[in-house]
Amino acid sequence: MVCDLLCLNRHNMSAMEINRELDLIGGEIFAIDKPLRWTSFDAVKRVRGAIQRRLNVKKFKVGHAGTLDPLATGVLIICTGRATREIESLQSGEKEYVAEIRLGATTPSFDLETEIDATYPTAHITEEMILSVLPRFKGSIMQVPPVYSAVKVDGRRAYKFARKGKEVELAPKQLFISDIEMLSFKEDALTVRVVCSKGTYIRALARDIGEALSTGAHLTALRRTRVGAYTESKCLSIDEAVEMIANSKLSDNTNPSPRVGETEENKK
Repeated sequence: MVCDLLCLNRHNMSAMEINRELDLIGGEIFAIDKPLRWTSFDAVKRVRGAIQRRLNVKKFKVGHAGTLDPLATGVLIICTGRATREIESLQSGEKEYVAEIRLGATTPSFDLETEIDATYPTAHITEEMILSVLPRFKGSIMQVPPVYSAVKVDGRRAYKFARKGKEVELAPKQLFISDIEMLSFKEDALTVRVVCSKGTYIRALARDIGEALSTGAHLTALRRTRVGAYTESKCLSIDEAVEMIANSKLSDNTNPSPRVGETEENKK
């Protein structure tokens, strides 16, 4: 069954929209506005729990199409039932972010997860300098991922080594940035919009922009504004998604089969 896009304008969600017919088993795709400090799994768990209560089942397959860090907000795609088969193709979609970067200071994680470990001069940085540097990051580039990341080193996640103070060397990865533009710049605060491919670490991009400006830099805020055709303006909040699942009419396909209802963990 073709999955429906459950992206509604949060300020104009009517009772009719909340009560639209859902086929949770055949597959629905929810575009969620992930809250700050929630993990992507937290959002999946909340949606799965709402479905389990509605269908009165103990297991149900739900997954997300592209992790957002806890310190990031914005578009998170959550798929249910057979729509989880679409996750790989959804993950490969172009993504858009708005990133706030502090110039003149670095952190080991390249964001606010860790404390500032060094400071650098910024008096030499001008708007003209930034505008001349940003185009260097357009097109196909090589990027070294952050050590505080899920990239695997000898079968283990890099962040596990980093949090123990162990040094790890990560290989650069090729990615594509189709657009990058400065939205604002004042003193040491730079805001940029980035349109990029799967696998881009905006934290690492902040680091690289700082180095290109002969200073340090780290990410202070990040919002994902688009994943493919799914935009932030029409995302549901977590509460709205739960309300829709609880109150909408269900299609006739309401009895989950063991295969559809099981999670990846339960199949092992």
